[in-house]
Amino acid sequence: MGIVVIGAVFVDIKGYPLSTYIPGGRNAGRIEQVHGGVSRNVVEDIANVELRPTFVGLVDDTGMGQDVIDKLARHKVNTRFIQKVPDGMGTWLAIFDNDGDVHAAISKRPDTTPLTGLLQEQGDAIFADCDSIALELDLEKETVKQTLRYAKKYGKKVFAVVSNMSIAMERRDFLQQIDCFVCNQQEAGLLFSDDYDHLSPDEMCRVLTGNVRSANIPSMVVIMGGQGAVYACADGDCGIVPAKKVDVMDTTGAGDAFFAGTVIGLTYGKTLAESCEIGSRLAASVICITENVCPRFRPQEFGLDVPVVD
Repeated sequence: MGIVVIGAVFVDIKGYPLSTYIPGGRNAGRIEQVHGGVSRNVVEDIANVELRPTFVGLVDDTGMGQDVIDKLARHKVNTRFIQKVPDGMGTWLAIFDNDGDVHAAISKRPDTTPLTGLLQEQGDAIFADCDSIALELDLEKETVKQTLRYAKKYGKKVFAVVSNMSIAMERRDFLQQIDCFVCNQQEAGLLFSDDYDHLSPDEMCRVLTGNVRSANIPSMVVIMGGQGAVYACADGDCGIVPAKKVDVMDTTGAGDAFFAGTVIGLTYGKTLAESCEIGSRLAASVICITENVCPRFRPQEFGLDVPVVD
């Protein structure tokens, strides 16, 4: 079954200026519409490392929804547990500045309640033989609870990411049952009710080490953009992973790729430091292209002894 990824699908509508971006003004540019969503991006990233993940999620009962399923299937993702429902996908609208960074964004979240019923009916088939579980922590609370119950039942590692930290805050207590939680610097500030935007990687590392110990979080990674990432474990292990130097085209999906790489490493025998390095490489490969996901790699490029199965 490979890695099981659980989460929402979005349609990303992205606007890029053709000349200097003027906030509040009229900007000539180009507009692209692509398949997105944190979990959808993550599962495609994992598939692009020639692994064979399974996606558990929802799509619209329209041609666009079928397009999402077809694209994932072409990338060798197991789409058996994708359910078609009315209004099953969200929308993310973003405006980019001239540096390829998001200047403003707004999103409409889909109703992910049907996932609860899907897990009730198919949970054993989904989780019994999987290698690990990756999920969005801001799904319906009952969906997260069910996933953690199955993980405990079958002894599977669980890794979590967020797309909306304000919603995920309501599930904060679940972090004690998550093997590794990945978020960015701003989200970490929300999680621990503090402002970390001014911290250097060294300072963030020290703060994070204390936080994971006091909050009883097994391990956590904070992505710091161009400054790289820091990780810390409840046992005191911590470190800094520098960012790769690449030309920035579009930062969308970089955090998702970092999470995917970290999950891949932790699932297939790498340490947290080594797993973050894989995440850093995948993130760098996304930043220098306009796609939301990484290009194709082989597992052996990351020192993974995982057979490629067609």
